[in-house]
Amino acid sequence: MIKSMTGFGWTSETYNGKKFIVEVRTLNSRTLDANIRLPAKYRELEAEIRILLGNILERGKVDLYMTIENEADFSEYRVNRSLALHYLDELKLLAKESGLQVSSEILPAILRLPDVVSQSVSDIDDKDKNMTLELIKHALTEADRFRKNEGDIIEKDFEQRINLILDLLNETELFENKRVEDIRRRLNADLAQLENRVTIDSNRFEQEIIYYLERIDFNEEKFRLKKHCLDFLNTLADDISQGRKLGFISQEIGREINTLGAKAYNADIQKIVVEMKNELEKIKEQLLNIL
Repeated sequence: MIKSMTGFGWTSETYNGKKFIVEVRTLNSRTLDANIRLPAKYRELEAEIRILLGNILERGKVDLYMTIENEADFSEYRVNRSLALHYLDELKLLAKESGLQVSSEILPAILRLPDVVSQSVSDIDDKDKNMTLELIKHALTEADRFRKNEGDIIEKDFEQRINLILDLLNETELFENKRVEDIRRRLNADLAQLENRVTIDSNRFEQEIIYYLERIDFNEEKFRLKKHCLDFLNTLADDISQGRKLGFISQEIGREINTLGAKAYNADIQKIVVEMKNELEKIKEQLLNIL
C-alpha cells in the first residue's frame, strides 16, 4: 500500500447555533510542515492539533483552516471610546493645520487603528474542546482517505512500469548472442589490420577476448536489477506506505540500468536501456509525492 502526500479533507458541524467548518489540504514535503489557522478562541488547542496531524498524516505540507459561521457575539467586542475620540481630536487638529476638512468617512479608519476595537476571548469548556478536536480529527481522516485513494491509482501505475522494466530486461536475451558475435567480429577486424605489421599469438588473443567478454558480461547486473524490481513490488504490497524506501530502491534500479547500458555494446540493447530509463524516470517523478 502506498499513500500520496496530496490530499483534501473537509467537514462541518453545527454546535450551539454556530457552524464549524474544518478544511485540510496537503502537499508533498520531506517533513511535517503544518500551517494551522484557528479562530482566536481555539488557538490554545494548536499543540493538541499538531499531535493529531503527526499521528494521522505523518508528514507533508499541511494547511488546516477552521472557520465558524454565525460566530458574531457583539458582547465580546469593545470600543475604546476615549482612545477613538483622542484619535479623532488629533486628526481634526491635523486637518485644521493643513487646511483640510474631516468628514464622517474617517470613522471606519479610526476603528481600524491600534487598540480602538478589542475582542475578549473566553475560555472553551471541555465539551467544546472535545467537539472541536473530534471535528478536526474527522477532517484529517478524510484527507488521509483521499491520500490512500490517490495512492491506489499511483500504485497500479508503479506496478505496470516495474513489470514493463522486467519485460524489457527479458528482451535483452534476444540480442545477447549477437552482441558477443559482433564484439568478436569487431576485434578480429581490428586484428586483421595489424597482422601485416605485428606478430599475433592467436592463443593469447583468444584468451584476451575471453577476458574482455567477461569484463563486459552483465548477467550479474541483470540479476540485481531483477531483484531490485521484485523488492520494489514487494514494498508496494506492505501494509504501510514507504515512499522513502521505494525511493532508495529506485536509485538502485537506476544504478543497475546504467551499468547495463555501459556494458551493452549493442544498439538494440541500448534502445531497451533507454526505454527502461524512461519508465524509471516516470516512477521517480511520482515518488516525490509518496508518503
